[in-house]
Amino acid sequence: MSVVVVPSPILVVPGAVAGAPGSPDAAVAWHYGDPLGEQRAAVERVAIVDRSHRFVLSITGAERLSWLHTISSQHIANLGDRKSAENLDLDLNGRVLHHFVLTDLDGTLWIDTEADRGPALLDFLKKMVFWADAKPEEAADYAVLSLLGPQVGRLTEPLGLTEPLPGAYDAVPLPGGGFLRRMPWPTGDSFDLVIPREQLDDLWTRLTTAGAEPAGMWSFEALRVAALRPRVGLDTDERTIPHEAHWIGGIDEHGAVHLNKGCYRGQETVARVHNLGKPPRHLVLLHLDGSADDRPAVGDDVTAGGRAVGRIGTIIDHYELGPIALALIKRTIPADTALTAGPCAAAIDPDSVPADDAPQAGRLAVDRLRGR
Repeated sequence: MSVVVVPSPILVVPGAVAGAPGSPDAAVAWHYGDPLGEQRAAVERVAIVDRSHRFVLSITGAERLSWLHTISSQHIANLGDRKSAENLDLDLNGRVLHHFVLTDLDGTLWIDTEADRGPALLDFLKKMVFWADAKPEEAADYAVLSLLGPQVGRLTEPLGLTEPLPGAYDAVPLPGGGFLRRMPWPTGDSFDLVIPREQLDDLWTRLTTAGAEPAGMWSFEALRVAALRPRVGLDTDERTIPHEAHWIGGIDEHGAVHLNKGCYRGQETVARVHNLGKPPRHLVLLHLDGSADDRPAVGDDVTAGGRAVGRIGTIIDHYELGPIALALIKRTIPADTALTAGPCAAAIDPDSVPADDAPQAGRLAVDRLRGR
């Protein structure tokens, strides 16, 4: 479905340059004039990123957690108050449709996801309610900001916080409404603010006055890519299964698919690949030749010797690593293979290649039955 996202009011900040027209981030600032310096601020000091184009929805009702637990991939039935998780919605064949972050706070489950996919996710959730005491609805009057950097602690006073910063996936309420949630990525010092949209301008001003440096989505994306964290629709395609994108794991493992739960669409594929097979592709970090005249585009083939061996996702310039990208590459391609991505030579970062040589429980059981 077509989704129109209203441009953020933060785009009036001096120096703000909007994302490219037609891009997923066109409604917010891509940078504020110094994209590489903004990345450094997010790693070394404290930066504030406008992510108010995220689609926010809420679910109320006494059965909100137990109900969502049965139709999604993460184990959240007993999620505590002020706790968060990452979650997936899969199709019947186990392919990823939606990735979302959720936080339960004071009787309401908050979900934020990609702007272009939010309406479809909300529509699916509404259709799946049946008789459960759960009510999903859009929360367009809420917006997301992100704070990145080791000096986020300097901002507790302008945020009105009287308690310590939360741990990973924990959240604390804000006095004016909304909450602060800690995330384990794109850096080790990453926080999301989910706040009433009417407070966006005021909070931005208070936080930047207190020392938070404006950083655009370019910075957030560069750090996300370096952290090997995929984004649905950019780093995934219609065939992507969770194993390929490093989404396997419970909350404690910073994953989005719990392997010891069932009762959700696509679960059979997840279990079969985990126990008996290997994913056909895996997500890796590519280093691109910065001297090339042009860059590849999202969705371009990655080739080896003229043969397509993968699909390229987000392409970005990192303040230290230079031009990098995420790509779904065939699992059988060695890490030292010379690759081409669009007009660029490309090389796989060997540290990004997941180890997949561990014996699988299901395969071992089959072998035992066959006397091997």
